[in-house]
Parts: sequence; C-alpha cells; structure tokens
Amino acid sequence: MFLNFLHFLLTIIVIIFLTTVLNKKRREIKVRFILQLLLIEILLAYILLHSSVGLVLISLLSSIFNKLLTFAFSGTEFVFGGMYKCKLAFFFITALCPIIFVSVLIGILQYVRVLPIIIITIGTILSKISGMGKLESFNAISSLMLGQSENFIAYKNILYKIPENRMHNMAITAMSTVSMSIIGSYIRILSPKYVITAIVLNIFSTFIILLLLNPYNMNYDDDINIKNLHGDKGFFEMLSDYIITGFKVAVIIAAMLIGFISLISMINYLCNLIIGINFQELLGYIFSPFAWIIGIPEKDTLNAGSIMATKLVSNEFVAMMDLKRMSSNLSSRSIGILSVFLVSFANFSSIGVISGSIKSLDKNQGDIIAKYGFNLVYSSTLVSVLSAAISGIVIK
Repeated sequence: MFLNFLHFLLTIIVIIFLTTVLNKKRREIKVRFILQLLLIEILLAYILLHSSVGLVLISLLSSIFNKLLTFAFSGTEFVFGGMYKCKLAFFFITALCPIIFVSVLIGILQYVRVLPIIIITIGTILSKISGMGKLESFNAISSLMLGQSENFIAYKNILYKIPENRMHNMAITAMSTVSMSIIGSYIRILSPKYVITAIVLNIFSTFIILLLLNPYNMNYDDDINIKNLHGDKGFFEMLSDYIITGFKVAVIIAAMLIGFISLISMINYLCNLIIGINFQELLGYIFSPFAWIIGIPEKDTLNAGSIMATKLVSNEFVAMMDLKRMSSNLSSRSIGILSVFLVSFANFSSIGVISGSIKSLDKNQGDIIAKYGFNLVYSSTLVSVLSAAISGIVIK
C-alpha cells in the first residue's frame, strides 16, 4: 500500500510538471480545490473497489446494464438471426449493436425532462465541490449522458458567446469522459467494476487537470439553459433520431476499428521487416516509463506501455481488445490499472469528432477547437493517467 502511494505521488509530480509548463497563470491555480478533489477521488476509488457499499453499487449497476443488454439482443437477434448464435460478426453484434438501444433510452430520458434535471442537479453539486463554473460542471455530466458528439447540442444557444478558454475546457471534458450509450459495450470486454470506477474518477480528474492547466474567473454561468434538450420534436420523431444516431455511432466505431486494426497490422509488418520489432512493441518502450509511474508492476510495463500507446494512436476499443488478448501475461493489478486508463475517448480520432460536432453548430467555435487538437489529446490523456494512478493506490 505504501509503495502504491509513492507511485501516486510520483504521478502527481509528473502531472504538475506537464500541466504547469503550459500554464501562463500559475498564480491563479486553486490549490485547495485540487487537494479537495484528490482526497474525494481516493475515497471514491476505495469505496467503489473495496467497500461493501461500493461492491453492492457496482453489482447493481452491472446487473442493470446486463439486463439492458438482454433487451438490446432481442432486437439484434431478430435482425441478424442465426449470426448471433453462431458467433458470426460477434463483436459488432454483441458490443456495438446495443449502443442503438441505449441511445433510444437516452432520448426518452431527454424527452421526459429527466435528463436535464439530473445534469443540473449533479452539475451544481460538482461546481461547489470542484471550484469550476457551472458551465464545465454541467458539461461533465451532459458529456457522460449524451456522448461527445451529441453533447454540444445542449449548449447550441450559448455556444457563440462562450469564451475561448472555456470552450477549450468543455472540449477536454468531452474527450475525457465516455457516453452512457457505450458503457454496455465496454463491460462486454472489461470488468464492470473498473469501467464504472473509471467513469466516476474521470469526472474529478478532469476538473483537477483543468484547474492546473487553465485557471480562470467564472462568467456566463447565469446564461446556461439546458432544460429543453430535444427541441420541439414530437416523441416518435425524437425516437427515430436517436435510433439513427445510435446506429451511426455503432457503424462509425466499426469502421474505425477496421481501419485502425488494419493499419496497425500493416505498420507492425513493416516495422518487423525493417527494425526487427513490431510497432506496438516500439510504442511499448516509449510508454513503459509512464506505465511504471502509475503503478504497473515492472515486469508488465512493456506490454502495458504498448496498450496505452495503442489507445492514444487508435482508440480505446482496439486497446481494450489488446488488453483482453494479453491478460494471461499480465498481473491482476496491471489489468485493473490499465482498464481504468482505457475508459475514455482520449485519442487522436476524437479531435475530428469533437471539432466537427461543434463546427456543425458554430463554425467559429469549431475552428477554435480544431486549433487546440493536440492540446486536447495531451490534456485528456493526463486525465486518464491521473485516474489510473488513483485507482492504483487501492488495487492490490
């Protein structure tokens, strides 16, 4: 436990260095709120991963998602029939198709005005705890509920007057969290307890990174209005939109997996041909120090570094499948820490998703976010590193 805490402290030192190097307003950093958030995160990590209350909560949430998946499979089986039973197109049918059904549920929760109440209530509480404005706090919850591409629709009426530094914050938050519609797919690959723990920790880790990177004076909080997220559409029109949206997300993920896995396969072949090791092994050497810093046992750092790098250059699904493939060669501690690290949208492909979705609502703000592309990946990756290090304190 003491050694785990030393790794955590080392991670904090590295993160402070990597964030403050880019921060021109170091004197405005709110140290009290950062310490407060770190203590809350450590407590939450322990509760979720070790306490009886946390284990019961995770068991309950897991059973809810598993039940939702059974409902989703009834629709999937009707369309694809024997393919599901024969395990044909297994990943698409079991991991991606459920996104369509969960997207529908999110649309219904928006339509009956339950979702805005959840966002406003939890967002207001988070604002008090984190020292961030309501805009960023609401955005953290709405990103989780709606997804990184649909999230900004909730703020379409005020996007044009949000200052550049706070648009930057909102984009980092969208990249650092994951959407509820995709959680069911994650728990088909990773242990549910690590997925749920990562989702909770990432919200607080995002606030810490933003407080270190981009301290600011709060403005425009009185102008936030996200009560009517579905516009003036009728129920069945809204339902159709969310069914189509869910299907688009599933197909886009499938296309990205095909493209990235094929590309990595080709690059691996070329690297083996030229330098004698494959591309992922090469990335493993580069990222292995970071794997060790966050608490991965030394014998696993090379494989862990490769998985971390794969997530960054491709996406979390590719990396999750690599983790599952390598799990027999990794310790349970390494699997737990890596699982927490992988649960976010922090990768290069997310730049286009976020800037494109914002640009469709406000061209000027979309161009601003595109300009910050590398910074968004850099910042959101630090969020994943921090969450993984905090989980490493309590994972044995």
